[in-house]
Amino acid sequence: MAKHSPAPFRGLGTSPARDTGQSRVKAVLGPTNTGKTHLAIERLCAHSSGMMGFPLRLLAREVYEKVVAIKGPEQVALITGEERIEPKNARWLLCTMEAMPMGRDVAFVGLDEIQLCADRERGHIFTDRLLHARGREETMFLGAATMEPLIKALVPGVEIVSRPRFSTLSYAGAKKLSRIPPRSAIVAFSAEQVYAVAEMLRRFRGGAAVVMGALSPETRNRQVALYQAGEVDYLVATDAIGMGLNLDITHVAFAGLSKFDGVRQRRLTPAEMAQIAGRAGRHQRDGTFGTLAGGAHEAEFADEEIYAIEEHRFPPITRLFWREAGPRFDSLATLIADLEEPPERVELIPAPQAIDLAVLKRLSEDSAVTDTLTSPGMLRRFWDVCRLPDFRQQGAETHARFVERLWQELAHGPLASDHAPRAIAQLDNTSGDIDTLQGRIAAIRSWAYICQRRDWVLAQEEMAERARAVEARLSDALHGRLTERFVNRRTAVLMRKLGPDAGLLPVRLEDDTVLVEEEAIGTLAGFRFHVDPSTRLADRKLLLAAAEKHLPALIAARARDLTTKITAGKITAGENTGLTLESGAILWEGEALAKLVATRRLLAPHLTPSVLLDPMPSAERNGLIAALQGWLGECLKPLAPLARLEAASLEAQAGPELRALLIRLVESGGMVPRAGSGIERLDKAQRERLRHLGVKAGALDLFVPSMLKASAQSAWAALHGRAKIESMPVLIPAPRKGVLPFYRLLGAQALRIDRAEALLREAHGRRVAARNRPFMLDPAPALRMGLSTRAYAHLLRLAGFRAIMPRMLGETVSGPPAPVVWRWQPPRFETAASPEPAPNGGAFAALHQLMARQLVAG
Repeated sequence: MAKHSPAPFRGLGTSPARDTGQSRVKAVLGPTNTGKTHLAIERLCAHSSGMMGFPLRLLAREVYEKVVAIKGPEQVALITGEERIEPKNARWLLCTMEAMPMGRDVAFVGLDEIQLCADRERGHIFTDRLLHARGREETMFLGAATMEPLIKALVPGVEIVSRPRFSTLSYAGAKKLSRIPPRSAIVAFSAEQVYAVAEMLRRFRGGAAVVMGALSPETRNRQVALYQAGEVDYLVATDAIGMGLNLDITHVAFAGLSKFDGVRQRRLTPAEMAQIAGRAGRHQRDGTFGTLAGGAHEAEFADEEIYAIEEHRFPPITRLFWREAGPRFDSLATLIADLEEPPERVELIPAPQAIDLAVLKRLSEDSAVTDTLTSPGMLRRFWDVCRLPDFRQQGAETHARFVERLWQELAHGPLASDHAPRAIAQLDNTSGDIDTLQGRIAAIRSWAYICQRRDWVLAQEEMAERARAVEARLSDALHGRLTERFVNRRTAVLMRKLGPDAGLLPVRLEDDTVLVEEEAIGTLAGFRFHVDPSTRLADRKLLLAAAEKHLPALIAARARDLTTKITAGKITAGENTGLTLESGAILWEGEALAKLVATRRLLAPHLTPSVLLDPMPSAERNGLIAALQGWLGECLKPLAPLARLEAASLEAQAGPELRALLIRLVESGGMVPRAGSGIERLDKAQRERLRHLGVKAGALDLFVPSMLKASAQSAWAALHGRAKIESMPVLIPAPRKGVLPFYRLLGAQALRIDRAEALLREAHGRRVAARNRPFMLDPAPALRMGLSTRAYAHLLRLAGFRAIMPRMLGETVSGPPAPVVWRWQPPRFETAASPEPAPNGGAFAALHQLMARQLVAG
């Protein structure tokens, strides 16, 4: 029965514990937060050499960094399945339990979380270390008090040290997610539930860090650091949180009390509940635990469970899982038989079939694989390949196919030189969502494990470094995706600072961005606060409350700065400084500061402050309005010609006829049609006064030529809420609707009235020279302006000119046609444009044809 085991009974493996007679074995047992690990680190560093085994790679890394800070990097090694940092003269080793070099002679050995001997998946590894891992001078087991009876039974002479918890742990009942206090951890038992809870916390509390077993150790560390740094106040995790993570948690809320353990869905044991709940309260600070209320789950503690957790009283563990740690490699059948052989001690029970044994048995059915197992050495190598961890968690069948492909090359030596680099390069892709990145990280962890074996890959150190670098990049990307999805930093800042009392939040202005502890909550456009458009609806009230409390002081400072710039002439009319006159209002950065209200004087409007200035202190508001009034005066300076007309209309000697005409000119912006203007009723003195005021009396219109400037027209348009006028071209297409000031509509074209009057003045000059006899007109000046012959004829007709068409030449007569001549009679000042001549007949059609021929001939 014990033909291949020197141990006195089956179940203690192949190598008995080393015992020099001076080695002391101690078990430090107790609940969480008792300082067990801290004590072990002190004992490790107190010896000349030592080794500690941990259940997780991240715990080994955490303790490694602590020991390095004490002993220096050249003296400390980190050994895990996926990573090896092993200086040549390292004397202190921090390892995962599976990666512990059992043949190493060290003075101290420590085993953490020893109660995992009862774990279905990995318990046989922990049991083997419990039975055989010994330090030359001291051995220390760390774990739960439920292990005490079995440790006493299996390790003769062991010293039991009980450690009390530093703080109390009490039940706080069920709470809704919205009532969970800050610095809490919410524990769920599926990825879907973790994501759902984290999404709700992002919406209502600014977000949460996420910790799951499926994350890479680097990503878990980054997420834990996010929580520990206070960037978020909540942690959402699976039961992975219960394994040695020392966090600043005050409350643990269970989203459920059952989980799938790989075989069935079952309720957590009280010890498992306590392991998770014990994360609440660190050192001397008390902690609480409870459940989430309102969910569709069975999160309801029984009274006896609450008592057991609060008092740390649990049934002792009665059986530990065991598997032969030193099987024979005589044949494949012998290897499988040894791995399945039951122990002889009643304290031990056979371990459930682990995935490595399942892969071994699955591949033993493949003749292509078994044909390669020609020696004990090859069989040992094959077993090492089968023990490749299933990081992807895809099950024995899928994992066996991966191992089979790997063995096809390893059976003949190391992997091909391009195999590992190609596989690593294919995984070096940081795009994709959370699930995609998790899958790549699991795959690269497999290759990181493979690349740690010197006899499996060529250029082992380079390949291992490449795999670690890709895992680091993927972990960074996954951390970024988790943070992007589950953390709203702005809301987290607001809620973490003072919760609903946002009035006390520190707010500052950087350019136009309003910041709360360096998080942008909106912009200040002019004097109006705009909440960041990406803000969720639930956050808007909180952000507005913070802004309304603090913005008056910021607005007042901005108002003083603007007033100073206007007064000093740094912001003047016509410059692109953000201050504009549009739509009957003064705008700054697109927001109205004051509206123009008409008074009895059309060109001197009154400014009414906008409601945006209401939060501003009265002194700053009044000073700003006064400065804006002065700025408005500068803007309206191009309307000085109209201002002179308005002032003249108030003179007593103007007379009613002139006063009425001046008022009409001011109200219309400096232009009125001559028809109905009443200019005929003015005497010579009044006409002269009108001329001195800059008003030109044309054949069709009375207008102020200085108002033809684009600046004057732009000021007039702004005063009346119209579109800004950039220029005043001579000729433009006639608008489909409306009337253009200072333009004469001539069919499809509109001619500026000063040029229209110039053409009519020339025509009247020809008329006077002809002494009212028929006369000819040269169309060249009109054509040079771009005016069509039809539009020119239209203009002449409006002014009273009539064309006299020549007789048509007889059929027997040849020679040029006789020219068109014109005659003038006082116009009736038609109010509407005459209809266009018929295309095939009529006097104006003939005139159009004649003038076109003359234009071509000349």
